[in-house]
Amino acid sequence: MELIFLGTGAGTPSKERNVSSLVLNLLSERNSFWMFDCGEGTQHQILHSSIRMGRLEKIFITHLHGDHIFGLPGLLSSRSMAGSQDLLTLYGPPGIKAFVETALNLSGSYLTYPLEIIEIQSGKVMEDQHFCVTALPLVHGIESFGYRIEEADKPGTLDASRLLAEGVPAGPIFQRLKAGEQVQLDDGRVINGLDYLGPAQKGRVLAIFGDTSPSDTSLVIAKDADVMVHETTLEASMAEQANSRGHSTTQQTAELAKAAGAKRLIITHFSARYGAEESLRLLAECQAIFPQTEMASDLAVFAL
Repeated sequence: MELIFLGTGAGTPSKERNVSSLVLNLLSERNSFWMFDCGEGTQHQILHSSIRMGRLEKIFITHLHGDHIFGLPGLLSSRSMAGSQDLLTLYGPPGIKAFVETALNLSGSYLTYPLEIIEIQSGKVMEDQHFCVTALPLVHGIESFGYRIEEADKPGTLDASRLLAEGVPAGPIFQRLKAGEQVQLDDGRVINGLDYLGPAQKGRVLAIFGDTSPSDTSLVIAKDADVMVHETTLEASMAEQANSRGHSTTQQTAELAKAAGAKRLIITHFSARYGAEESLRLLAECQAIFPQTEMASDLAVFAL
């Protein structure tokens, strides 16, 4: 599992940063990629990454400001031109369906694959045997959401050496025991797989935020997260300006990570006023409060 940042700038692109887009690499878990936001130029950034458009399974939009959605029509069309036929599911606030359908219809764009558009409300937006994704509202100029992605717990390690010592033959039986099944051996013994499994491995939790000023809901989204991705649009001294526009400062973001008990914080969505050198000051402000802070940059990859 990896996070690949395609755009880390706020509002408008700069020489160092494109506007918002983030991809969760789930090739090992489900042979797919999930995208969070799709600002203008996102498909150009993909060309410089390991992301395969045909493996893009889901897109989650946090809110409908242009720097988070203007890349969608082009990306959806290019995925079609590449010949993809696999379902793509798009999640976003009310209005995302009208935006996408209008852009595709007026441009005469035809998709070769089924596109499912789900307009979300607060609460669980998807769940399967591997992941549960919950969206909760944030505080911004328009409706904005944060996504909490919870991975299902994984079964513990099978004690193969103990099984072999007890005369259980290796092979397909081990796979069934690993799944917690009961298996009857040729000698009549019944073996319960649960008796040979170690403790379950806790699934990972990711918190990915849209634009927001500080809110009580943010604590729920980030609670005990293994990784928290949050905007730090402006420096600590500009709190009034940041909050009045529905954004957060370095200090506010770092304090949230600390209060939520997050293990790692990755900061992103930086104002264009901060170049490469100035951005290091933002990182230092966060690390002074929450030392486990890392700074995202365009095309940076973080292993989870």
